[in-house]
Amino acid sequence: MGCTFSGLNAFYDAANSGGDVWINENRFRIVRQLGEGGFAYVFLVKEVLADSSSDSVRGGLRKKFKDSAHLSDDGSYALKKVLIQNNEQLELVKEEIRVSSLFSHPNLLPLLDHAIIATKPTQERSWHHEAYLLFPVHLDGTLLDNAETMKAKKEFFSTSDVLQIFRQLCAGLKHMHNFDPPYAHNDIKPGNVLITYRKGQPPLAILMDFGSARPARRHISSRSEALQLQEWAAEHCSAPFRAPELWDCASYANVDERTDIWSLGCTLYAIMYGVSPFEYVLGESGGSLQLAIINVQIKWPAGPSPQYPDALHQFVKWMLQPQAAVRPRIDDIVIHVDKLISKFN
Repeated sequence: MGCTFSGLNAFYDAANSGGDVWINENRFRIVRQLGEGGFAYVFLVKEVLADSSSDSVRGGLRKKFKDSAHLSDDGSYALKKVLIQNNEQLELVKEEIRVSSLFSHPNLLPLLDHAIIATKPTQERSWHHEAYLLFPVHLDGTLLDNAETMKAKKEFFSTSDVLQIFRQLCAGLKHMHNFDPPYAHNDIKPGNVLITYRKGQPPLAILMDFGSARPARRHISSRSEALQLQEWAAEHCSAPFRAPELWDCASYANVDERTDIWSLGCTLYAIMYGVSPFEYVLGESGGSLQLAIINVQIKWPAGPSPQYPDALHQFVKWMLQPQAAVRPRIDDIVIHVDKLISKFN
């Protein structure tokens, strides 16, 4: 994938007026904004192809990729625009692009194309680079979006759908954990899981956002290294889903991909109940999220009628072991979820 941006003419204006932009050799029309957060904006875009019935002339992304599994039938994609204000942010975006390009799995969101351009700061704009990342679009939103909608309607996923969604997340994560070297996602949560509803099939689940992904295995050999890891985790790993060892790291410790298993357990709970197992403390006077996590103080809210089977609750508890060394690995999780699918389907 190239890292140039040809034919770009005032993207900022184009994005706000529904204009056209070019990413490398391909042209896209801005349809509407899908979301924003921090210095990033996500737009729905549609590829603009040459006015010809010949596929060889039309080309576009289909000409660029031999594997069209993630290409859109109607030319719709998601375009993430990141405003970069300093060199540290620039390096983080480059790392996100590098890591996103490592993986190829149906349950991991692929990066289709990207570009980084230099810009000239003005009175209105303080940033000096802009990054553009092109992804497949999933308009049914994230697990977080769906949880909020379902909560308002007092709806829950069925036990079967809970397990099928979770199984797909495990498959994507297994691809990362079995990489050489193993990678940890570091920010598994409902907001980073895209959902697509399919008639007659379980929802499709895709893990996204590899901005926090890093080689998983780290040896901590001093207090300063432990504090550095905690500071990094505080910035990159969402608090309600963050493993205990990332809140309070020992001065001598081995940290590995099982930080993700903790987050995965929290996410399974959230598929069931719409929140992490520990967010309830945020509504309590003097409640401490960190203490609730370190002490594994789980509460089970009211769910569907009939309730979810106790085997699901025990599955969550198995992943939420405060000591990482006794937490299961992803291969163990996959074996167990397959058994539960066989049992409850």
